[in-house]
Amino acid sequence: MLPAALRPDGTLQLVIFDCDGVLIDSEGPSCRMIARSMREYGREISDDEAVRRFAGHALTALKHEIEQAEGISLPADWPARMQRNLVTLMRNEAETIDGAPAMLRGVAELGLPYRIGSNSSSLEMEAKFTRTGLDALIVPSCIHSARDMGCPKPDPAVYLAAARAQGVPPDACIVLEDTETGARAAQAAGMGCVLLRPAHLPAPTWPGLLRIAHLDEFVPLLRRILAAQEGAGDRA
Repeated sequence: MLPAALRPDGTLQLVIFDCDGVLIDSEGPSCRMIARSMREYGREISDDEAVRRFAGHALTALKHEIEQAEGISLPADWPARMQRNLVTLMRNEAETIDGAPAMLRGVAELGLPYRIGSNSSSLEMEAKFTRTGLDALIVPSCIHSARDMGCPKPDPAVYLAAARAQGVPPDACIVLEDTETGARAAQAAGMGCVLLRPAHLPAPTWPGLLRIAHLDEFVPLLRRILAAQEGAGDRA
């Protein structure tokens, strides 16, 4: 059965946003940073290859993945060092995804509360939102970090924490994600999910997974869902 957030006879009560690739364009800079680190360890990984391989992966899990794939041993503190470097990088290079500020304002105008659920640390998100001005649209208490919780996606813990903090059931939530890892976390949480993915790129066709190609499409999609639910309520 579809989550209540997506059903005409259900109720959408909360929107949860991933951060990187949805609100903040940080995947390129962060993956290039990791590629530079790999080259220091003698692995010639190009920036483009790094984006394909590492985008959306939590640093702790990424350390294990790289060690297995490349046959190398990274220092135990590699994730922590990358995390510190990433915070500095985001203070200087983070940019918004096209349409993100207007989209956040549009969701608020629909009367829907929203929260952030990301694999990024709270410090990293603070740097990103301050650099881009999104801190004016995002309340700090509505930011949830899977890294700080020790439960990176695809573990659904960060999304369940966001729903719990809002006081709504998980199936009344819609998550906006850009990676299959994040979409699986939303699915495991029992939430509806919208995947932000350019139209020319392939995407999974899971039950309850919707798709948009640009952030401009998200508010109209929510408006249609809310209208259908209101209409079903009027007919009941």
